[in-house]
Amino acid sequence: GGVMKTLARALLVAALVALAGCGFKLRGEQTFPFESIHISGNNLLLNELSRNVASGTNAKVVNVPGEPAAVRFNLLGEAQEKVILALNTQGRVREYQLRYRVIFSVAGEKGFNFIPPSEIILTRDITFNDQVLAKENEEQLLYREMRSDAVQQIMRRIAAAK
Repeated sequence: GGVMKTLARALLVAALVALAGCGFKLRGEQTFPFESIHISGNNLLLNELSRNVASGTNAKVVNVPGEPAAVRFNLLGEAQEKVILALNTQGRVREYQLRYRVIFSVAGEKGFNFIPPSEIILTRDITFNDQVLAKENEEQLLYREMRSDAVQQIMRRIAAAK
């Protein structure tokens, strides 16, 4: 069994190398229309964006201030909001909506707007019960999921920009 497993693995690696050689990109790899992007700042969205760009695109992430890069990612705004959708008969919150907003732009040299200020708004509805702690955890999970969604959308928009 060991020999067959090793052989199968070797064939798989050879096949992947062959595919990589003919310009085929593994799913999730995106081509950005530039070689480097400056992403600086330290928050969860920027950190996740940096990781995704570094591992999933052809562009190099520059995060040292002053180090040259083809374009600069600007996080212009980010907000988490909670909006009440429905109350129960006792006037308590029964359902609410979590909203996650990101406003960003990508600027090139000499003020050229590669991507003008753009907004991404994501929403998730939550039904409320009296298990407050479970809801807090669920809220954090949903915000994390929306942040990951936003990162993927930003990456798709950058890849599509010319």
